[in-house]
Amino acid sequence: MREFSEDYLHRTRKGMWDDSREALEPLALDAHSRILDVGCGTGELSRVLREEAADDATVVGCDADRELLAVAARHDAGDDSTPFVAGDALRLPFPDDAFDLVVCQALLINLPDPAAALEEFARVSTDLVAAVEPDNAAVEIDSSVESEDRLERRARRAYLEGVSTDVALGAGAREAFEEAGLEVCETRRYDHVRTVAPPYSEASLLAARRKAIGAGLADDRETMLSGALTESAYDDLRSAWREMGRDVIDQMESREYRREEAVPFFVTVGRLP
Repeated sequence: MREFSEDYLHRTRKGMWDDSREALEPLALDAHSRILDVGCGTGELSRVLREEAADDATVVGCDADRELLAVAARHDAGDDSTPFVAGDALRLPFPDDAFDLVVCQALLINLPDPAAALEEFARVSTDLVAAVEPDNAAVEIDSSVESEDRLERRARRAYLEGVSTDVALGAGAREAFEEAGLEVCETRRYDHVRTVAPPYSEASLLAARRKAIGAGLADDRETMLSGALTESAYDDLRSAWREMGRDVIDQMESREYRREEAVPFFVTVGRLP
């Protein structure tokens, strides 16, 4: 399974549910009292689940990365804090029927066998299993820098060709649910939109600086070269990427830069037979 840093999870998950939580309605959170968040990372979804669940419900976060769990616990300290437990998604450290709802966010896309994980989720659930998974092949970018959308599509295509799991799973999670023996109740689409506009946040300024030095592509270099992309093509892409990053910074300095990124997520809910 791929591993992710605290910074990556914070950037990609922060604010995801701030604008709307309508897509979580099929989880019937107010009707479940024992909820497990698998692959919880730094705990963003765990906190949302606790906020939306009944007052007397218990929400538990589980992740294989103990360092991320420590971050989640620090962010969640308090009298009503969420218990965070170390555990592998394919071998959950809980007995059969320990929960009535098991949910994950952006986890199945990083597993070589999503159905195997869903079978394990079903083992510890008495009622529902749910997954919130993106379609990373369908991300849309609208930017005031003309080259940004084109270069991001090139980089995304190279990454998708090189990664070993289905990071474009999205609506296709239904097939994994059915393979795991779950009855699919509903699949609901939710577009997470991230907007960059003046006044620019520190995170946006940092993202622009990373573009200008090609840091993001450097992080993904090994994955990209595992696909069809050649080293010379990678070098050409990174050179163009850095130039694009400098254009972003120039537009930020004149407060002209605008960017909107829409990532489609699909909430799939299955019931135990």
